[in-house]
Amino acid sequence: MARAGLEVADIFRDHGAAWRAANAGHISLDQLKVMSAIERCRTAALGGHVTRCEDCAHEHIAYNSCRNRHCPKCQAGAAKAWLAAREAELLPVRYFHLVFTLPKQVVDIARTNKREIYNLLMRISADTVIKIAADPKHLGARVGITSVLHTWGSAMTHHPHVHMIVPGGGLSADGTKWIACRKNFFLSVRVLSRLYRRLILEELAKLHKAGKLHFFGDHAGLADSAAFEAMLAPLRKIDWVVYAKEPFAGPKAVLAYLSRYTHRIAISSSRLIRFDAHSVTFRAKDYRLNGARRNTTMTLATGEFIRRFLIHVLPKGQHRIRHYGFYGNGNRATNIARIRDLLGAEPPTWKEVGDKDEGDNDPCLRILALPCPCCGGRLIIKGTFEPTQQTRAPPRSTRHAA
Repeated sequence: MARAGLEVADIFRDHGAAWRAANAGHISLDQLKVMSAIERCRTAALGGHVTRCEDCAHEHIAYNSCRNRHCPKCQAGAAKAWLAAREAELLPVRYFHLVFTLPKQVVDIARTNKREIYNLLMRISADTVIKIAADPKHLGARVGITSVLHTWGSAMTHHPHVHMIVPGGGLSADGTKWIACRKNFFLSVRVLSRLYRRLILEELAKLHKAGKLHFFGDHAGLADSAAFEAMLAPLRKIDWVVYAKEPFAGPKAVLAYLSRYTHRIAISSSRLIRFDAHSVTFRAKDYRLNGARRNTTMTLATGEFIRRFLIHVLPKGQHRIRHYGFYGNGNRATNIARIRDLLGAEPPTWKEVGDKDEGDNDPCLRILALPCPCCGGRLIIKGTFEPTQQTRAPPRSTRHAA
């Protein structure tokens, strides 16, 4: 089945029911909710509104979004709103991109301990950067960090890692000056990797001792303290993959990057090529190849595609984007204003992010964010309609008089 505008929702609608029946008892409630949300997103099941174009008078029906953070169709709007809030926080300095990963043995543990391992990954990676940056031997400054958790590789396999965006410098200990790093060098990757490795292993041992890790199947034996320690021992001797990419060329490049990465999910609908009852084919990247041949295609059984998508459903309440250091939520605005004063900089005023058109404040004018499908003009909401009623429970049987 090859068609234009192929979506993950199409796969779920056509084959989700059969997959749920075949895997009954092995699907979490959170995964079921995600499937339901994606299947119903922008359909009559969620209601919607009737719009009219200001330019060509074309009337258009727009259905409501599910707003689920795992839905491919809902992430563009969420990313735009998030970026508008982040615009005023960008500083006129170079930004660096760091990536922290986990070895396979820890990734295997994370499959059944997502909340504990994901929280550990985000917290320890941030602590590592903050501690090394504060050391006078390296930078001697308090830095700011925006961390984004990704749990997938290009083939939708389980690959938890953190993408980190860090300004190239930080505040001095007394907060009286801005300390800039070298032009193309932030912190030593080797030093970061070793401290990160030590802190992760220490915290894993503490979690195991406190009984907060759970093991099943082939890993059930790791519940024993001696077996768990034996598993950790070789990890102390290998290099953990931490790397830094080239610095961004200014704040606009950071916004462009964040718009692609912050609200990304396991696979976007744009990567889908075709699907049928037996398989799904999509675009992927083979990191074993070099140059232009790195882009390739992959075909998975339809059931396996659904399974891989759902292993990336985050635990309820799990925050995927977090801020640390002088970007910490408590004093973020104060710290950023202080840094701008030290740098002698004004807040950014780029019009492409977060600006509103004239008339948007008119309570009588309700404007839809999507453009007119005919001419690209502005759509005005003329009316709304309620969601399709769904049966919540079987009807009660009528009791006959005795």
